[in-house]
Amino acid sequence: MGFVLSILYLLAYFLSPSVIFGPLANFRIELILAVLIFVASVPKFLESWVFKTPQAGALLGLAFTVFVSIFLSEHWFGGAVTGFMMFIPSIYAYFIVCLHFDTKKKLQTLVLMLLFVCVFDIAHGAIDLYRGASSTAPSVSPTSGRPDMPLWDEEHPYVLAMKGAQGEWIYRIRGLDVIHDPNDFGQLIVSVIPLLFFFWKPQKTLSNVIRVVVPLLLLVTGIFLTHSRGALVALAAVLLFAARRKLGSVSAMVVTGGMFVAGLALNFTGGREISAESGSDRTDLWSAGLTLLKEHPLFGVGFGQFKQYAANTAHNSVVVCAAEVGTVGLFFWSLFLLPTMRNAFVIGSPKAVEEPIAPAPEAHRRVHYSQIAMKTETLDKAEINLLGWSIALSLVGYLAAGWFLSRAFVMSLFMLGGIAEVVFEIARRQGMVAPRMPIARSLKYSAFMMVAAVFMIYMMLRLTNLTR
Repeated sequence: MGFVLSILYLLAYFLSPSVIFGPLANFRIELILAVLIFVASVPKFLESWVFKTPQAGALLGLAFTVFVSIFLSEHWFGGAVTGFMMFIPSIYAYFIVCLHFDTKKKLQTLVLMLLFVCVFDIAHGAIDLYRGASSTAPSVSPTSGRPDMPLWDEEHPYVLAMKGAQGEWIYRIRGLDVIHDPNDFGQLIVSVIPLLFFFWKPQKTLSNVIRVVVPLLLLVTGIFLTHSRGALVALAAVLLFAARRKLGSVSAMVVTGGMFVAGLALNFTGGREISAESGSDRTDLWSAGLTLLKEHPLFGVGFGQFKQYAANTAHNSVVVCAAEVGTVGLFFWSLFLLPTMRNAFVIGSPKAVEEPIAPAPEAHRRVHYSQIAMKTETLDKAEINLLGWSIALSLVGYLAAGWFLSRAFVMSLFMLGGIAEVVFEIARRQGMVAPRMPIARSLKYSAFMMVAAVFMIYMMLRLTNLTR
């Protein structure tokens, strides 16, 4: 029951409740689903490994920091509760994935759901473009004398119309609600592409073409139609990491560089440049974010409050996290991210994964009932490596795009973290990998990661200022 409800809940999140439930969305069906999932999860909570992970503690700490940051910013308990309730659904994804998607088949179902979301939105946007949206400029409002963008959004919910540098109209596909921005939608697509290899089977050429290659081509087409520069950079990062294992560093850089240039030649960015000048507004926002961090070092300016202090959002996940929830929140965010990345790369490494160890027959007679009830799936080393490497590449793509987007607190990241931990736990139970990183080491490395990320942004700003 929890598995089915979780799929429905995630579908509603990514496609929007109105698409899934229609008029019933007015009754907050997604909230009812969240409560039902929690009730169905109670028996699993009692026997689950999820609270033994550093990520669980990091998310609880991050939730507390979000509450405090809003309370200190607005000096209003009610506002802090409201912001806290807006944040909880995002981290909820980590726990429901760990609890209810605990086998490879269930994880494949989750990937299929994400693929369906992407293809659904790509199809709607492409159909709208085919029917003439790209040949019709937004109408001019008689009151303001400017393009009536609210009317355009109502008529073309899956296509964004925006002015280019030369004053021309650019049309970019998008999703709804949480992926209503083409860049956010492009980031989701990039992170789903590596997960398609959950369905890859060695020596099954026709099956792989149907189950992996064809969907991959559809998703790349979707990235093209978003015209997202960040998504193109993220796709290049995924290709670089993937090719490096097969071809070596130098050859991988050559191949990736060639593919990147080809993407620009094929107008993947919709004619928009990728240059220091074109990103000057973004770096100004990064600078504003670091200034806010300096002025509010512990708990930031408040979750979701960055736009109150700057002209736009930060366009960088680290900056928006640091500015809104301070060093305390950035530390907990790093404490979630570091073990997740470490575990994904561990299970993706052939050197770090051993062949599964079969449990001794007498061990079954000593196992407590609650342990027997826990699902244990047997996967061989090749399967674990493929799943782990796919997850690692997905995180690479997501974070590469996140370097240009304010996507530090969205469900997609925490869902990917849950997927990584499920596969790591499957491998750990079979004696295939070393135990999780000790909490003391996780705390130390996360603090280092936090400082390094902020320092990297600072140095990038200094170098950018020198070249202007």
